[in-house]
Amino acid sequence: MSDHLRERRVVSLAIIMSSAAVAQAFGRFTWGVVLPNARDDVLDGSNTLAGMFGSINVFAYLMGTILVAWLSSRLTLVWLMRVGLMMSTTGLALASFAPAPWVLGVSLFIMGLGGAVIWVPAPGIAARYFPATRRGLASGIVGSGIGVGIVFAGRLAGWVDDGTDDAWQRVYRVELVLAVIVLILVFAALKSRGERPSVAGGFGGFGALRTVAAWKPMTLAYTAYGFSYILIISFLVARLEDDSGFTEGRSALVFSVVGLAIIAGGLTIVPLSDRLGRRNTLVVAFLSWAAASLLILTGNTVAVFIAAVMIGLMFSGIPGTIIAHIVSHTDETSYGPAFSAMTLAFGLAQAISPQIGGAIADWQGSFTAVFVLAAIVAGLGAVASAKIPSS
Repeated sequence: MSDHLRERRVVSLAIIMSSAAVAQAFGRFTWGVVLPNARDDVLDGSNTLAGMFGSINVFAYLMGTILVAWLSSRLTLVWLMRVGLMMSTTGLALASFAPAPWVLGVSLFIMGLGGAVIWVPAPGIAARYFPATRRGLASGIVGSGIGVGIVFAGRLAGWVDDGTDDAWQRVYRVELVLAVIVLILVFAALKSRGERPSVAGGFGGFGALRTVAAWKPMTLAYTAYGFSYILIISFLVARLEDDSGFTEGRSALVFSVVGLAIIAGGLTIVPLSDRLGRRNTLVVAFLSWAAASLLILTGNTVAVFIAAVMIGLMFSGIPGTIIAHIVSHTDETSYGPAFSAMTLAFGLAQAISPQIGGAIADWQGSFTAVFVLAAIVAGLGAVASAKIPSS
C-alpha cells in the first residue's frame, strides 16, 4: 500500500470513528451522563419521566432503522452518513439551548433518528478498507469511536458541573461544536468510491437479512443486547449517585472508564472473534455482561470500576461481533438493508427498555431490580448466541 493510500485510509477511518462518536456517544449516550442533573432541573426529579425521555431517543432510533432501510435503496452509504450527521447536529443544537422539556424531547428524538442513520452505514464504509478476513477489525475500529466519545462526555460532564441548573446543557453545547466540525469533514473528505445504492431488500430489509447465515439467533442476541445495555447505560450514573452514594465526579469517572474500555473492546474483542468464531465470542461476552451488571449492585468502589471495564469491553465487543458477522455475509448492495432489518428488532428492544427501567426504579425506590433485569436478559443473549453455528 502506497503512503498516499495509507494516509487516506487513516484519515477516512478517523472521520468514521468521529461520526460514530457523534451518533452514539453525543446524540444518544450523553443523556445517561446528564440524566441526574437534567432530571432535577427540568423533569421535577422523576425517574419515570427521565426514562420516558430516554425512550423517546431510542424509539426515534427504531424509526431511524426503518428510514435507513428505505433510504439505502436511494442513497449510497456515504450519503446516508451525511444525512444522519445533519440530523444529529440539529438535535444537539436544540438540546444545547432547550427552553422547555418538550424542546428537549424533540431534540432527543432527532438525535435518535440521526444516530441510526449514521451508525448503520458506518461499519460497512469502514469494512471496505480491510480484507474479508479482517472485517471484525473494521467493526471494532468504528465501535472504538463511540468509546472515545463516551470518555469525552463523561469527563466533560465533570469539568463543567459547577452546581448550576444548566450545567447539563453546556455539555451538549461543547458536543455541538465538535459535531459541526465532523459534519464539515464528512462532506469534505469522505467520498463514495463508485458505490451504488443498495438493492431492494424486501420490506424493512428483511428479505436481505434472511440471506445472512444464522440470522435468527443473531437477531435474538442483538435484541437481548439492545434491551440490556440501554438499561445499564441510561441508569448507571443515577444508580451510583442515588443508591451507592457516589459523588457526581466519581460517577462521571466511572462512566469515563466505561468509555475507555469501549475503545479497548472494539480493538480487541471484535478482532478476536475473527479467530475464535462469532459464537464462542458472543457467549462469553454475554455472560460477562451479566456478571458486570450484578457487580454494579455491590456499590463497592473497586467492584464498580471492574464492572465498568467489563461493561465497556462487552459494550463494543458484542455489537461489533454481530456486525462483523453481517458484513462477512453481505455485499455493498445488501449490507444496508440487512443490518437495518436486524437493527429494527434491536431498536424495538431499546424503545421499551428505558421506560420499563425508570418505572421499576420509581416503584422499588432503587435501581437494584433494573440491573438484575439487565443481567437476566444478558443471560438470554448468551442462550441465543449458543445456537449460532460455529464459525
